[in-house]
Amino acid sequence: MLRQTMGSALLATLLATCPAFAQDAGNEAWLPSLMTQTPQEGFDLAVTIARKAVTTTQPNTDALHALRPAYAHDPDSLIEVSGVVATYFATIAEANEYWWE
Repeated sequence: MLRQTMGSALLATLLATCPAFAQDAGNEAWLPSLMTQTPQEGFDLAVTIARKAVTTTQPNTDALHALRPAYAHDPDSLIEVSGVVATYFATIAEANEYWWE
């Protein structure tokens, strides 16, 4: 039950923070574009966006590391995170017109 709750909480946090991590006030944008040269670069960007969402939501690395054991070995949590990356990847693919010429 705890694992399922943690996985759901992690997914909800990731999805809820999409607009929040776009740019910190007063800081230079860390994501100037969704444009990539290849699908592989697009996937890598999707993973980066997902990771950035987590670290922006919880900037305390000690807290992040303390929570990791609760979800790191939970297949449901890992599958949910994969779904978040897939959503970001679909957005990036569309922005890149699916790398069609």
